[in-house]
Amino acid sequence: MSDFPLPYNSSDLTGRVALVTGASSGLGARFAEVLASQGAAVVLAARRLDRLEALAAKITAAGGKARAVQMDATDADNIIAAVAAGEAAFGTIDILVNNAGMPDAQRAHKMSTQLIDQVLGVNLRGPWILACEVARRLIAAGKPGRIVNISSVAHFRYDGGGAALYAVTKTAIARMTEALSVEWAHYNINVNAIAPGMFVSEMTDGMFARMGGDPAPNLPRKRVPTPEQMDSTLLYLVAPASECVTGATIRIDDGQSARVRM
Repeated sequence: MSDFPLPYNSSDLTGRVALVTGASSGLGARFAEVLASQGAAVVLAARRLDRLEALAAKITAAGGKARAVQMDATDADNIIAAVAAGEAAFGTIDILVNNAGMPDAQRAHKMSTQLIDQVLGVNLRGPWILACEVARRLIAAGKPGRIVNISSVAHFRYDGGGAALYAVTKTAIARMTEALSVEWAHYNINVNAIAPGMFVSEMTDGMFARMGGDPAPNLPRKRVPTPEQMDSTLLYLVAPASECVTGATIRIDDGQSARVRM
């Protein structure tokens, strides 16, 4: 007789502590609200403290628990301090959503060294340091955990247009996910990734402007999805029922990669 309910799909996160980076807008803000709605205490991390505090107030007003923590994803000491602040507020962080990222929007040969360092810092070095710091504390506490890294469909395909380094960092995030899932499997720390396509966000607003308008008519399903349509995937990866899933990168692109036309 199985000890698991039928179906085994609870998304109850009561008693869990989540840290979400890039939580001041877009996907990060939505991720934070979703986790809080399921009972997790959420640490909101980003540079724009005023926006974080407004989101924390919104979550608290809805009956959730949230704390705003200012964090610069390019500053290692600041990253570690943000984890410590979150732990001091709610206890050991056992869910990490490594969401902070930035586009480069330039041809590779035209990028300044300063921009190269910034993109690598925000998109790869910061997530690596953060994942390792969260894992180190989980291992010391003898607790299991879930890490969800945000990659991109640019990991699978890059068609030019000025985002080569961004694509490279998102492939690195996918490989980082695989490697760290192996490193920490023994400690029951699951590491997975989501690779979104084009979704409505602050980042894509700028991209749409550079493209000259709404791209929806040129997409297979004639729409640009919204962050709400990623809720179920995030919850799947952090909820108890996905305990055997680690090292996966899940693409969510609403068919945008399709090339077949009927």
